[in-house]
Amino acid sequence: MKVAVLGAGAWGTALAMHISQQHSVCLWAHKQSHVDGMRRVRANPMYLGDFPFNDHLSVSADLAETIQGAAFVLSVVPTSGFRATLQQLKDLQCQVPIVWANKGLEPQTALLPHEVAAEVLGKNYAWGALSGPSFAAELVRGLPTAVTLAMNDASAAKLAASALHAGSLRIYTSDDVTGVAVGGALKNVMAIAAGISDGMQFGNNARAAMITRGLAEMTRFGVALGAQKDTFMGLAGAGDLILTCTGQYSRNREVGLQLASGRPLEEILKTLGHVAEGVYTAREVYQRAKTLGVDMPITDEVNQVLSHGKSARDAVMDLLGREQKAENA
Repeated sequence: MKVAVLGAGAWGTALAMHISQQHSVCLWAHKQSHVDGMRRVRANPMYLGDFPFNDHLSVSADLAETIQGAAFVLSVVPTSGFRATLQQLKDLQCQVPIVWANKGLEPQTALLPHEVAAEVLGKNYAWGALSGPSFAAELVRGLPTAVTLAMNDASAAKLAASALHAGSLRIYTSDDVTGVAVGGALKNVMAIAAGISDGMQFGNNARAAMITRGLAEMTRFGVALGAQKDTFMGLAGAGDLILTCTGQYSRNREVGLQLASGRPLEEILKTLGHVAEGVYTAREVYQRAKTLGVDMPITDEVNQVLSHGKSARDAVMDLLGREQKAENA
C-alpha cells in the first residue's frame, strides 16, 4: 500500500522511514527548499542526521501529489498547524483514514487534536491518534519501540496498525482516543517540571515524585474529559511520561533543565532547534483545567514559569509548600 506522511520533522521522517521498509511512502514537507535538500542527499539532515532513505520513500511539497493513491494519511505536523493541515485535506476531498502523531492542545482554543478533527472533518470521519514512549533517534536505528494507536473506527485501526506494526515497532490498539490524546499532550508539561527538578539537582527522589504526581494530574484531567482511567497506566500515559521525563532526547525536559539554569525562555527556544510542545501546551491545559475544575498544581507552576516569568526555584518551593493531603485526593 501507499502511505502519506505529512510533516518532515524528526518523528515524521522516522515514521516514514520505518513504514517504507514494507510499503510505498510519500513524505510531505511544506517548504520546497526542505524537499529539495532531502531529494539531493536522500536523507533529512536538518532533523534526523544522515540516515539514508530507501527507494520506497519519496518526498514532496505538493500535498495533492502526496495523498494521491494513499491508503491512509499519517499527520505529524505540529499541533499549531494541525487544523490548517486538516482543512487542506478536506479541501482536497481526502476520504481515507487520518492518523496523527502530534501531541498537545491547539493554541488559543485549548482543543485536543481529536476535537479539532471533529470540528474540521466531522465526528463520523475515520481518524485517530498514535502516541507512546518513542524517540525518533531510536526508531530510526531499529531499536525496539512500542506505541498505542487509538482510533474511532475498527477497520481503519486494523489498516493503519498493519502498516505500522513491523520490525522494531510494535503497535497496541485502543478505542480511547481522548485518553491517548491527553497522555501525549500533558506528559510534555510534566517533562518540563522534571527537567527543572533535575536541573536544580534535586535528585532521584524528587524526579520520581514529580513523575508520579504528574501522572495523577494527567489522569484527573483525562477522566474529566471522558477518557478511560486505565489508559493512563499504559504506553500513552505512564510509558510516555516516564520516557519524556527521563530520556536524553527529550526536548521538553531540556527546556526544564535550561530554565533551572536561569536562561530566559526565548533564548532557550531559539537554540533548541525543534518544537517543544509542552511550552505551548502548559497555558492551554491550565486554562482548560480551570474550566473543568480540575486541580493541577504542577501544571499551574509550569505555566507560571513559562507565561508569567516566575523563577523555577520559586515554583518548586511553592509546590513543596502546599498543604498536606491524601494521596488519592
